[in-house]
Amino acid sequence: MSFSTIFFDLDDTLYPPSSGVWDAIGERINLYMCQRVGISPDEVTALREHLYHTYGTTLRGLTLTRGIDPCDYLAFVHDIPLQDYLTPDPSLPPLLKSIALRKVIFTNADRAHARRVLSILGVEDCFDQIIDVLDVAPYCKPMTEAFLQALELAGVSSPAEAIFIDDAPHNLRAARAMGFYTIRMGNSSADGCCHAVIQTLHDLPALLLSLQSPHPEEM
Repeated sequence: MSFSTIFFDLDDTLYPPSSGVWDAIGERINLYMCQRVGISPDEVTALREHLYHTYGTTLRGLTLTRGIDPCDYLAFVHDIPLQDYLTPDPSLPPLLKSIALRKVIFTNADRAHARRVLSILGVEDCFDQIIDVLDVAPYCKPMTEAFLQALELAGVSSPAEAIFIDDAPHNLRAARAMGFYTIRMGNSSADGCCHAVIQTLHDLPALLLSLQSPHPEEM
């Protein structure tokens, strides 16, 4: 079966982890937990780890266990000066536009943050759709239900028609188990979680050319 759609993660996938964006967001998450939820600073790190591994994201965990407002959380934690961390790559728009597949952002962040990132990177017109964490609520990556909703929202009838690119092994394992062709971003090892690995988006066109139709066997 031929591929019709590529689902791209956003943070630490469209830009390198070395940018510092996720570290800045992480600091805002810690601050939110202290200021808005009233959690002791000494407990934040351990609780974040617990929520992440138990519920998929800190957001989902705090929503289910503390009753927070997801929109308030998302606005707070993404309130960082992205322009201080990200710069446009002029070669990226033509690269993405050269890929003759539908391109969809699928993120555990919200649409406002995704649009800001895409705008600063100069690739806002390179993607056909944004699917954010609120679109698939009450689920999130890596939950199967979130992937199924993303497929439906994107109009993709089967995971076998789709490629999924992410930097997080647990998201990739879940997608691979469902039948997506999975690509890990920014790591030298597949580590059993994906079919292929690329270091940057500049490696993507060559990988896509190497893929054969029907759906390739595991690499």
